[in-house]
Amino acid sequence: MSENHQDDIRNLAIIAHVDHGKTTLVDALLKQGKAFQAHQQVGSLIMDTNPLERERGITILAKNASVSYNGVRINIIDTPGHADFSGEVERVMNMADGCLLLVDAVDGPMPQTTYVLRQALQQDIKPMVVINKIDRPEARVSEVEGMVQDLFLDVATDADQLDFPVLYASAKGGYARTSLDERNLDMQPLFDAILESVPSPTGDPDAPLQLLVAALDYDNYQGQIAIGRVTNGTVKVRDEVALLGSNRDSTSHEVERIFVFQGMD
Repeated sequence: MSENHQDDIRNLAIIAHVDHGKTTLVDALLKQGKAFQAHQQVGSLIMDTNPLERERGITILAKNASVSYNGVRINIIDTPGHADFSGEVERVMNMADGCLLLVDAVDGPMPQTTYVLRQALQQDIKPMVVINKIDRPEARVSEVEGMVQDLFLDVATDADQLDFPVLYASAKGGYARTSLDERNLDMQPLFDAILESVPSPTGDPDAPLQLLVAALDYDNYQGQIAIGRVTNGTVKVRDEVALLGSNRDSTSHEVERIFVFQGMD
């Protein structure tokens, strides 16, 4: 089976402990990636659309969004950042080729961060690191960066996983930098790092269809929607597909509609 790289696509999961600024970072990427029309008014915490999430200020269910940068579609998977929802994190990791590990410049890596990073590296997902909240007076960037290096030494499965880019950011301020000496006020360095560091997906479009369902959604007009990633083959409306259940029983279904994410839609 030949593998073809889809060079105009990046699939990126963002993982972090609760309150380390993950959802705020995703919001900044969506806004600066022009995921919204100029006339749209958007508040903070765009990705936390569930009422319980807005009440608690944490992400419970993984969301999917997409932005375009330099002709490349970046599919962003905003994963839960709380230990109670680790199963949700593991499922959606199957949709990613790279992961952005977000670490608070004050708190450093936390236990949930270690757990999720280990899962990502075991699945051979390419990592990158963003140290967030560098604008806080109590930030201890150098010390936290050393803690991150120790974390990778502990959980990496091979030496190649110890070679990863590190960026420094204020998600609240809307900027990311490759060096603490830089003074840019936007997310362009992070967008560039994503394109350079996250591998494009591979697959054989001529092979039989393989699509791993990572989540289910429901729409009042469309009904139940399966969300996943095509790893091989292609799919079109009215195709007959076989659904393989957990007990490996197969049922036949017709594809009624196909959707892709653009912005938050």
